[in-house]
Amino acid sequence: MKGALCHELEVQVDASELWEVFSHLKLGQLVPQLLPNIFEKVELVEGDGGVGTVLLCTFAAGIGGPRHYKEKFVKIDHENRVKEAAGVEGGLLELGFTYYLIRFQIVEKERGSSIIRSTVEFEVDEEHKTNASLASTDIVAVIGEAVAGYLLEEKKKKGEALNS
Repeated sequence: MKGALCHELEVQVDASELWEVFSHLKLGQLVPQLLPNIFEKVELVEGDGGVGTVLLCTFAAGIGGPRHYKEKFVKIDHENRVKEAAGVEGGLLELGFTYYLIRFQIVEKERGSSIIRSTVEFEVDEEHKTNASLASTDIVAVIGEAVAGYLLEEKKKKGEALNS
């Protein structure tokens, strides 16, 4: 069974600022800081942040399901602001998913406004097809909201510092 889910979030942040976070390892550094109730830590397993980089994500205690998830960056398109990471170990792959890919696309609307388009693509083997309902955009949506909020707060702090 194959499927795809999409979530769009409009934010008042420049696309270039968002892409600066989403396209690099900074996202993995920020996520546990911004969302400690979901992510305990994100560790670099191999790579430098480019295609082929592997991260080990550890979910916070109390989150149901598998505690660990390894993902590999399979696409980073700076021109179109698209980043894709495929699950390679743990997470939903332990529950019958044979493929799980997360895509973030940063779409510029107008100066100071963007859309974070988060897509989850998945495949579940026939034996576990009832687990397909576990695929969700909830976490990627929360990540988008948290990063946008962080960037807005940082911008506000810089503005206040300049005015002091």
